[in-house]
Amino acid sequence: MKLAFSTLGVPGLPLSEVTALATTHGYHGVELRAHPEEPVHTELTAEQRADVAAAFKAAGLDILGVAGYARVAAPGDDEPVFAEVRALIDLARDIGAPYVRVFPGGGDEQSAEEADATAARRLGAAAEYAADRGVRILMETHDSHRTGADAMRVLGLVGHRQVGALWDVMHTWLGGEQPVDSFAALSPHLGYVQVKDIASAEDTTPVALGAGVLPLTDVVEVLSRNGWDGWLCWEYEKRWYADAAPLPGLLTPGRDLLSRLLNESA
Repeated sequence: MKLAFSTLGVPGLPLSEVTALATTHGYHGVELRAHPEEPVHTELTAEQRADVAAAFKAAGLDILGVAGYARVAAPGDDEPVFAEVRALIDLARDIGAPYVRVFPGGGDEQSAEEADATAARRLGAAAEYAADRGVRILMETHDSHRTGADAMRVLGLVGHRQVGALWDVMHTWLGGEQPVDSFAALSPHLGYVQVKDIASAEDTTPVALGAGVLPLTDVVEVLSRNGWDGWLCWEYEKRWYADAAPLPGLLTPGRDLLSRLLNESA
């Protein structure tokens, strides 16, 4: 498995410093948060997009994915969601990222069935657009669809190879799902895995990998046991927790922990 980290952990950091962190601390790639407050977002010009791709190529790093905020199950009209997803797909294509992250984002005013149908309709409609551009859309286990079983209700309806799942191990655990069950549900559609650690179920402040309560050993073990060889991406939510320790000082210990878990589960 290859290791990456998300720029959510280093909010607003210039890309030159992001690539330096990745190479210095032994990571193979980076997940780029796509937001106007970040260096990478959907309003970049063609020249700026080419510069992003060139910077990562020069550093010998992969851009794992574009982490967008489109909410495919959200109530309302389809077209604004389609436009947001298409913009993220185009950005990913232009900078050389294979994946686009979207959220479910179903609303309380919907039934679960309505949210599932909405998400499946929108993802299905976007699938061919993504296929034409060589990009895969991944719906994260998050918010209204936080477990693997929740996500599978949507992905089973879509049934398109360009639409898959991003396994956020915190959300499936908070949803009461064991890693073996999450993997069983998501494995036919799994793009990559976001690892992290938190203080407790009641306090989701990010902590160093291995210092919290999430079952990282079990996650890595089930992935290894099933021969899965994709990406593990550390999503450290520094952007939402200003008092959390800075990520740079945690990157090498985090890499060492993941490497040890991988070796022990091999």
